[in-house]
Amino acid sequence: MSTLPKPADVFDREAEWQALSRFATSESPDVRLGVVSGRRRMGKTFLLDALAHAAGGFYYAATDATETVTLADLGAALAARTGGGQYAFANWDDALQQLFRVVPEGVIVLDEFPYLSRVAPALPSLIQRALGPRGYARRSGARLLLCGSALSVMGQLLSGTAPLRGRASLELVLQPLGYREAAEFWGVTDPRLAVLLYSVVGGTPAYRREFVAGDAPDGLADFGPWVERTVLSPQVPLFREARYLLAEDSDIRDTTIYHAVLAAIAAGNNTRGGIASYVGRKSPDIGHPLAVLEDSQLIRRETDPLRTGRSWYRISEPLIVFYEAVMRRQWTRLELGDSAGVWDSSQAAFLAQVAGPGFEQICRSWAFSAPEGIFDDRPATVAATIVTDPGRRDQIEVDVAALSGDEPGRPRRVLSLGEVKWGKIMTMRHLDRLRRARDLLSVRGLNTEGARLACYSGAGFDDDLRAAAAENEQILLIGPGDLYT
Repeated sequence: MSTLPKPADVFDREAEWQALSRFATSESPDVRLGVVSGRRRMGKTFLLDALAHAAGGFYYAATDATETVTLADLGAALAARTGGGQYAFANWDDALQQLFRVVPEGVIVLDEFPYLSRVAPALPSLIQRALGPRGYARRSGARLLLCGSALSVMGQLLSGTAPLRGRASLELVLQPLGYREAAEFWGVTDPRLAVLLYSVVGGTPAYRREFVAGDAPDGLADFGPWVERTVLSPQVPLFREARYLLAEDSDIRDTTIYHAVLAAIAAGNNTRGGIASYVGRKSPDIGHPLAVLEDSQLIRRETDPLRTGRSWYRISEPLIVFYEAVMRRQWTRLELGDSAGVWDSSQAAFLAQVAGPGFEQICRSWAFSAPEGIFDDRPATVAATIVTDPGRRDQIEVDVAALSGDEPGRPRRVLSLGEVKWGKIMTMRHLDRLRRARDLLSVRGLNTEGARLACYSGAGFDDDLRAAAAENEQILLIGPGDLYT
């Protein structure tokens, strides 16, 4: 099978491009339909337009318009491919047939497909018929790619009894860039600056260029001024982006309860009971907002790997964390232009609710794909956990617990237990807590032999802790530089 060379202006996305290339160049007659989804700003349009160009196909981005206007727009776009003029489509079946006639090879990309299916609910069924054994699409060598940002809609295309269930040969969800890739994309080489920047804008590609006009912080000392002149500036599109992320989801109408839930999570109330208490509702009353936010990939639920039934909610988009922790309560001051005053008064909240949790997530990502030899085995699960200490009537929070997969008949292996501090120098006290947690888990029947105790710090380690790590290879001291190596 041939593959298409990735264009030089497509950053990273190696695995995604390979998957799309294999789909576009497949010689199998059964490879006909692919579905690509992902939140806005991830670079789907850029990637799929590049694919259509490389494969000699056709790319069409729908707009939020009526069916009549959309069919006319599609007819004009398709006619432009053949030299101009206008195709007049009577209906969507007519449009699909003409698409496959005019584009006999490569890929046909229908971007923003939820706009199309909303004005033409029968469209998925028409596509199913076209792709069927006797359908007209079978006489074409073109593959059809449906793409969209409305995750609730795209997720239903291939689920349950949907017409297209079982038809797709590709289902690709475009994720944000990883923390290392994001640093490279922004041109940041200072690890501490990279952590701070990622804790604000995450790995969303569009924020690097379109939303800040290419403005990146020029060194660690410029991070604060950069925040003031971009994220906190009413004249920069990034200023209102967190609000727009909620407004874009069609299932979210009254945003008040959703912002309250996000504010609760950003403030550290990340259990269902804690969220309900924070927003002043009963636990069952927040079930729907949590489900909608999770379906929209704005939050995610993480289960405790060592205790069944316990879970936490975390915000998936760092910019929303920043908005809820720093911007929302001081919105009026920001609109009046006092970005410097707001930033100055928000340092404690930023460190505790944004930079700290952001650093924790990076550390968990590092542990999950740690270099070979760091742990005794490749982790199957990396998550936070709480170890109950009955003797001391205490609970030990473990920020980074790396565990092997379940092996029938054998106790689960604990590969590493880690604590994370962004703004504090770590001491022997932090190591002793990890030792205590390891011993308690051993008593509970888990296999802790060989478990490495990891201290992750953005501020450094005291001399005693460094000496202990030098004498014992089971103790790991991980700083920002190690995470980006």
